[in-house]
Amino acid sequence: MTLPVSTQAKYWGIAALVFFALLYLLGDVILPFILGMAIAYFLDPLADKLEAMGFKRIWATVTITLVGLLVFALMILLIVPTLVQQTTALFDAVPQIATNIREWLVTKFPDVVDEGSVLRQSLDSVAKTVQEKGGELVNAVLTSAQSVFSVVVLIVVVPVVTFYLLWDWDRMVAAIDDLLPRDHAPTIRKLASDIDRTLASFIRGQGTVCLILGAFYAIALMVAGLSFGLIVGAIAGALTFIPYIGALVGGALAIGLALFQFWGEWWHVGIVAGIFVIGQFLEGNFLTPNLVGSSVGLHPVWLIFALSAFGTLFGFVGMLVAVPVAAALGVVLRYLISRYKEGRLYKGYSDAAILPEDTVE
Repeated sequence: MTLPVSTQAKYWGIAALVFFALLYLLGDVILPFILGMAIAYFLDPLADKLEAMGFKRIWATVTITLVGLLVFALMILLIVPTLVQQTTALFDAVPQIATNIREWLVTKFPDVVDEGSVLRQSLDSVAKTVQEKGGELVNAVLTSAQSVFSVVVLIVVVPVVTFYLLWDWDRMVAAIDDLLPRDHAPTIRKLASDIDRTLASFIRGQGTVCLILGAFYAIALMVAGLSFGLIVGAIAGALTFIPYIGALVGGALAIGLALFQFWGEWWHVGIVAGIFVIGQFLEGNFLTPNLVGSSVGLHPVWLIFALSAFGTLFGFVGMLVAVPVAAALGVVLRYLISRYKEGRLYKGYSDAAILPEDTVE
């Protein structure tokens, strides 16, 4: 006998409260496990492909883990130091950039930026604030990263958790499926399948797009001679996770820096702008259609709200689970709306062949 809807809602509500309570109370503790689960979920299709090629699951997992550790080590040794150096240099260069803006404004609009003008004082104030706070921000981020992502977590815990979850992924899914309530198992499987399709399209697909575009922007901008090409490419690639934001922010930042570095060499500025035009062409015509798909089910506004809300409530670990939770809520909401539209509350009696007796006079 199926449980009443009110009883089902009570049980699922209790489960949701327990989940959010654990997220709030044990955020830092469960962080490496959430990271490991996210990485294992991202790499599971690759492990499945290796299995299809004849690898046993254990050897597929070992191969992926060794390659992943090698890539991570190369990033730590080659990319991260340059990234930190360019970020610090960018903050230090802000006063000079503000001076260049002021000189240009003095040349074009001498009456607007005289010694006592509000605009000139604002530029000086912004430049000093960014320079002072920028270094503090970088140091704070690095210090926070060292406290949260300790050496033990990065080198031992996360890889170990990822290894075991990737190895046992299919068995875990089968075990969870075996625990589903029998009456509701088909519905839960359908919802889970829709959530997985959304996450696979967005996290795996959009994550791959971010990596490809970030690498393209960084390499192309450095080849073009932009002083802060690596940091601009990293920012643009990371923000590509939110559709359209990466290109807008990264393009504006790159072109703004190019204007002051290559002032007068307009062809050089045009090259920097052209890099983002090419990147958007590749994303819109090749990367997103093939890696993400046309129907993701996560609206950019909904995604931004989820990241902001979960980041505020649960910190960094909240931002990690924001996208999966947003995807799950979106799928469940669409399911509830479809059920509502199939019900009598929505349709009324307008589609009935014969009106009920109590409506006939």
